[in-house]
Parts: sequence; structure tokens; C-alpha cells
Amino acid sequence: MSSIKSDIEIARAAKIQPINDIFTKISVPDDPEAFSPMGRHIAKLNLGYIDKLKEKNSNLILVTAITPTPAGEGKTTTSVGLCDGLNKIGKKSIVCLREPSLGPSFGMKGGAAGGGYAQVVPMEQINLHFTGDFHAITSAHNLLSALIDNHIYWGNKLDIDVRRIVWRRVVDLNDRALRSINIGLGGIANGFPREDGFDITVASEIMAIFCLTNNLKDLEKKIGNITVAYSRDKKPIYAKDLNAHGPMTVLLKEAIRPNFVQTLENNPAIIHGGPFGNIAHGCNTIIATKTALKLSDYVVTEAGFGADLGAEKFLNIKCRKANIKPSCVVLVATIRALKMHGGENKENLKKENIEALKKGLPNLERHIQNVKKFGLEVIVAINHFITDTDKEVKVIEEFCAKLNVKVNLCMHWAKGSEGIKDLAKNVVEHCKKAKKDDFKFLYTADTSLWIKIEKIAKEIYGASEVVADTKVRDQLKKMEEDGFGKFPVCIAKTQYSFSSDPSLKGAPMGHVLPIREVKLSSGAEFIVVLCGAIMRMPGLPRVPAANSIKLNDKGDVEGLF
Repeated sequence: MSSIKSDIEIARAAKIQPINDIFTKISVPDDPEAFSPMGRHIAKLNLGYIDKLKEKNSNLILVTAITPTPAGEGKTTTSVGLCDGLNKIGKKSIVCLREPSLGPSFGMKGGAAGGGYAQVVPMEQINLHFTGDFHAITSAHNLLSALIDNHIYWGNKLDIDVRRIVWRRVVDLNDRALRSINIGLGGIANGFPREDGFDITVASEIMAIFCLTNNLKDLEKKIGNITVAYSRDKKPIYAKDLNAHGPMTVLLKEAIRPNFVQTLENNPAIIHGGPFGNIAHGCNTIIATKTALKLSDYVVTEAGFGADLGAEKFLNIKCRKANIKPSCVVLVATIRALKMHGGENKENLKKENIEALKKGLPNLERHIQNVKKFGLEVIVAINHFITDTDKEVKVIEEFCAKLNVKVNLCMHWAKGSEGIKDLAKNVVEHCKKAKKDDFKFLYTADTSLWIKIEKIAKEIYGASEVVADTKVRDQLKKMEEDGFGKFPVCIAKTQYSFSSDPSLKGAPMGHVLPIREVKLSSGAEFIVVLCGAIMRMPGLPRVPAANSIKLNDKGDVEGLF
């Protein structure tokens, strides 16, 4: 055990190539018109160059997972490993990932760039400020907030009702003290006192628009359509009414360009955009995914948290907006996590426990069934841990065989591409047979908003009913009357359970999904549905990850990984 290197030790020992060498592998010319280097190992691709690229009949592979647990599942690690594995067997592949948020990096966990010998590098930059995209999104969002209050201060020509301002501020850190605040205190010079609050940047509608836009013009249009408030006679006030869409787009003009880095095995990776799957739509940018599809034959991408959240939103929202269809879905599971779903404590997961594993398998089965409801077939990837036993692996293999689902034991964490070649070969074979016409959405655009919510709750979560008070139901009806009824729904709920109760592990059935609040995202073009106790501004745990993050005597970062 002592001989096993840590993630950061592996990353720092990596032979990172200059980014122009990585571009050469995918035929991107070493030309200022094609990309702009951000140092030696990071670059941003130019939008003009992307527009000139020809469309290809490439394969899109979605990597999702079982319901997450503290034991870990490894979607990012598997996504990176699969990309390396595909390149290892001679296929041109790019992995598309989301950018890590500083909030969870300093709150709940360390880095979010893979692990072991399946990582993207340079890890420290990626996990910290990277190319500044999140800062640009935060600034653009808060510029709109400032313009709202400034407009009110200087006469309020639009007659904004300060009681009906729906645009909150954001910051990319977990800070529960900012959830609900009062602003404008201290006298006339500071504006008008009112209630306000902060969400985390990844939950910002700007982040959603950023990830669901096709180009700069589309970005500006969507920003302009953001509903920020209502007038005293209850008419909507849009960002464009404040002339905010122009300067906000300016703040985002560099951020919207996809970020290129590389894997440990020097294969191309795009890391761009970063909404959470529990409180947002959980997918990287459409621009990144479509760029990768133009530059490679196999694009590996992930969606946030379990398949009930990230994959559902990827398929119902992103695929609908981008007009893309996956060729294959890889569902990541770990024996450790399945044992937790079977009732085992985290402290005992290193011990073989066949009974707990079998009790946890319904969670895996539910996710398989859910993906199949979209007309897609699934390959299960067992993300291997050194404490897994052969008997435990065999249990999952036999279970998947009964479901007629292919399964691969993946050792990419320990062996890199060599440990995941079987999965890569399976993916290629599956893509050859896949019929993209079989893909279908869970609901049509014409379905009512309430029925859309019910379909997700009942068919994906296993709920018996959805409950909401009259106020919420009236809001949904009003949204439909105002022309927003064709929007998809983005449900915000706990990632730790199919239900809204994080303590309900496994595959609960017959539970009730309580809707606390609904929010119109008229710019991003979806309806946010908040369920249970989920917050759009997470708090820090009792012992934050930040407590162990520091610079050592050599000036290296410790504790982030």
C-alpha cells in the first residue's frame, strides 16, 4: 500500500507535452488563427476556426454513474481513462469535461481532474483558477445585479418592483451566510434597502447559458432574454431592458472559447463550463462538445452526479438544445458504492461483503433501466479498487449478464489506458451497431410543465407522486401562459438518492417528490424546479477541505488532491 503513488505525485511526474504538439494529433494547425496559448500546456481554440471545421459523423459517448456515495464512483477518472483507451486501440478520441468549481474544491473534496493514471493535466491550474472562465461568469452575472440596483437608484424608469427582483448575486465559494442578506443599508448614497442573496456561480443562469449557447450572437441573445425582475404592474423586466446583454457578452467573449489541455497519456482534452448536476444541468458546453465532434471520431463526455440527474439533463436538455445524439452510454459503478447502497458503513468497505453488494445492485439496475427509457443501450464499467475481490466482481458480472448488459472491469486508475482497453473495444463495437434514430426524449416540448416534472419524478426517480402548493402550480400555469411551456425542466434535488431524502439509499420506490420552488430561466430556456432541502448555495462541512490545503516549503500545493 505504501508503494502506491498519490494523484498529485503521478501528475507531477507526468511528461506533459507543449499544447501545440497535442493539437497536431487532431490536425489543428500551429497558427494564431486557430488557437491562443495560455502558457505552454493550456490553450483556447478560436471560435472563427471552429466555425470553419466540417461536420463529421462522429460518435458521442456519455459517461454517467450510479447514485453517488462518499465511497466514490469515478465518472471523470473513467471518462479520461476511456479516452486514453480509445486512443490506445487506434481511435481518434477527445474527452470533454466540466471545469471544477472552487466551492467544492475547498469545501467537500479535493481536485476534480480524474485520478491515478487517468488524469487531465496540469492539475493544479485546472483545479484552481484555470483560464478564468468562472471568474468571467461571476463578473458578468454580478454586473447585471449592479445594473439592476443602479437603475433603481437613478430613478427607476422601468418601474422595477424591488419586492419582485428575481436576479440574485453569485460567488464561486460555498458560503451559507450569503444565502439571504439585506443590501442597500447605510443611507441614501447606498441605494434602496432590499432583500437579496447569493447562489454559487455554478448555479448561475449565466453558467447555464454559457453551456447551452452555440456562438457569441446566440450568447448575447440568450443573456438579453434573462428575466431579472417584474414591474409594479407585474410585467417582466429583461436584461436587455437594462442594456446589460452587450457588456455581459464582452466579459464572456474569451471565456466562451473552449479550453484545451491533455491527459497523462498526452491525448487531447477539452475542459469547458461547469454547472453542477444537482442544482443545475450538469453538462459541459455545447461549443466544446460540438468542437470535439468535428475534430475526432470518438468524443467521451460526462454529466454530473448519477444518471437520474446528470444523464437525464444531458439527454432531455443538452441533446435537445444542441441537436446531438449519443451513440453509447457508459454507466460507472464501484463495488464500494454499491455496498454502501446495500447498507454497509464507509469504514467497512474494504472488507468483502457479498450480501451488502447484492442489496445495493437494485441501484445499478434502476440506472440501467432509466437510460434504456431513452432508447439507449448501456455498458457498465466497474471502476476497480484494489480492495475489490474476485467474488464481488463476479456478482456484478453475473447480475449484468441476467440483464443482458455488457460489463467491463476497468483498471485505468492503476494502469492507465492498458487497464481499460476492453471497455474501449466494447464501446467501439457498440457504436458500430448503434442506431441513433432509436434515441428518444422522455417527454416532448408540447408536454405541460407539470407533466414533464411528473414524468421525471415517476419514471426516473421512482416517485409515486409530486406535491406542490397552489402557489407553485399557479407559477407553472403562468409560465405556460407567458409562452414558456415548451421549455424543458431542470430539477434540482439531492444527488445522494433517487428521492429528495439523501438518507434513502439503494433504489427507493413510492416516495413523494416535494417541490419547494420553481424558477424561470428564460435566457437558458428551461424551468428550474427546486425539491426538498436542496440549496443553490451549498455550505461548508464541519471540517472543510480548505483546512488541509496549503503551500509547502517548496511552493507546491498540498491537500488539493
